[in-house]
Amino acid sequence: MRLLGFYWGISGVIAFLLYAVLRLGPRILDLSDYTLSPLHWLLMVGFVLWMAWAEGYKGFHRGFSPRVVARARYLRSGSHPVLSLLAPLFCMGYIHSTRKRKIVSIVLTSAIVGLVMLLRITPQPWRGIIDAGVVTGLTIGTGSLVYFWFQVESGSWNHPIPLDLPGSDKQEDPGTSETLNRSEQP
Repeated sequence: MRLLGFYWGISGVIAFLLYAVLRLGPRILDLSDYTLSPLHWLLMVGFVLWMAWAEGYKGFHRGFSPRVVARARYLRSGSHPVLSLLAPLFCMGYIHSTRKRKIVSIVLTSAIVGLVMLLRITPQPWRGIIDAGVVTGLTIGTGSLVYFWFQVESGSWNHPIPLDLPGSDKQEDPGTSETLNRSEQP
């Protein structure tokens, strides 16, 4: 169950991100039906670069992706079987996490869903321009998850990431500078 939780957690989150990329991709291709002005091109390049940095690097690579992998490592080190079955939700911080982590996860998800709903009524080419930025960020985020996953598999993982487990704000990924107290497991 431990390995199932580890692999299911990371691959489930990757599948979730790739699903979003595949759903948004055709909307970007719809831009070929429009003649883009220099302003459109400038805004698209600027927004794609900004999303690569803000969403891809700052959001995913520096925060979300290492935390997902660290929480998956926690499952691998031995946890409750129910957490392994719900591994993607656990890895994203929706279950068995601190109150703050749950709130952050829910607020971010709600904001993303709200923005997606607003984008549905946004006309082309603006919708395609925004989707190009979002797909860029999600693609970098997926690559970041794979990067950290390979670090774990190769034995070079060394990131002191807070696990945000209930009961202690000081818990970090097992195998880094601090280890979990086994009595604090679920």
